[in-house]
Amino acid sequence: MSAGEAGAGPAGAAAPWRPRLRSLVPFFGLYVSFGAVFGFLAGGAPLILRARGVSLAEVGLLQAMNLPLGLTFLWAGTLDRTRLPLLPHRIGWIVAAQALSVLLLLGLAAAETAPLAALFALGTAICACTATMDVSLEALVVETVAPAERVLVSTAKFCGASAGGLVGAGLLAGSAERLGWSPVVLALAALAAVCVLPILLYPERRLRRPDAIVERPGGRLARLRAVGGHVLVLGAYFAALQAISGFNGLALVDLGLTLAEASLVSGTALPIINFGMSLAAGLLVRRYGTVPLVTVGAAGLALAGGAMAVALGLRLPSLAVGATLAGYLFSTALGVPVFNMLYRWAEGPRAATDYALLFGAAFFASMPVRVGGPALAGATGWAGFFALAVPVYVAAFWALRVAIRRSLAERPEPSATARP
Repeated sequence: MSAGEAGAGPAGAAAPWRPRLRSLVPFFGLYVSFGAVFGFLAGGAPLILRARGVSLAEVGLLQAMNLPLGLTFLWAGTLDRTRLPLLPHRIGWIVAAQALSVLLLLGLAAAETAPLAALFALGTAICACTATMDVSLEALVVETVAPAERVLVSTAKFCGASAGGLVGAGLLAGSAERLGWSPVVLALAALAAVCVLPILLYPERRLRRPDAIVERPGGRLARLRAVGGHVLVLGAYFAALQAISGFNGLALVDLGLTLAEASLVSGTALPIINFGMSLAAGLLVRRYGTVPLVTVGAAGLALAGGAMAVALGLRLPSLAVGATLAGYLFSTALGVPVFNMLYRWAEGPRAATDYALLFGAAFFASMPVRVGGPALAGATGWAGFFALAVPVYVAAFWALRVAIRRSLAERPEPSATARP
């Protein structure tokens, strides 16, 4: 009898949550590390460098450090087929990738005065290790967590990543002026080292599905062709989402906010909003449905982007901060339902590789905006940039909405009263 069955009766209704919550600790910890590392490299470090006088074009080029997150599908098959010695299959790769990431962070801590190219190389290597850890962790979820329990893991994922972002893009980035580069990056390395420890106790061998299938050579391109339509709409959406909500921190710095103030908005308020909305989004989806929730969220985000354009054009810092916070709220409301659809599109015997293809290829498609967006803003001005971003986002979202509606028409989501 499973834990869920054991607690199905009224007297035992609360009992299953204790083992479930304990089993979520390793996932939560690693997602904290993931959010902290990417929060610092993608959000905190660009703000620090911009505040130190690095040009917008150079800051944009640094976003290419995140490229490995979009290329994980290239080596996901190798992770599926190859087992490292001593530890279970997935945990072995998680620990190896995390350990190498910690070593590289120690090197980054000592490289404060290194040329920008050296910082870029170190940051790219750290992102590659962290992305490898993430793909291995997603595979571990697919192969060891029952489908009915994955919603809890998804909640732990978003909450952990939000908490990590609060540390990496908020607390650490905001403390860089006071503490200095090296102590901040050393603290990030220490956090990554501590967060990997709980996964060592996770019983992967005992929980692994006996029917778990590994990727065969040559399967990636075939699957990419099969999911190509979803990759296109996701890629367009991720690119448009980055344009309308991914550069607010840089815009606030250029508007005159200090590094600490901009970090408070984009590195502290954003993860807090993410955390709260991650807890609420699942309930909202089940109460109102996916399509109504994402439609309201997209409309709100488009309005927030328009308000940001007005605030930057008229140089109104208070309105810019308010528009940024509103944008964060609506974009986070979209996050859980959109990723739930991504998981649905990745269902199948090779779900981990399909997830890497869908998310990785779509993220890769958004890289031109991530890299070139700041340079475009430097040419058009931030007000013009956001004015262009709004209609592009609306069009990209509408294409995604059509794909979501088509998928739900083929296989409807559970009703608000149904229990998975």
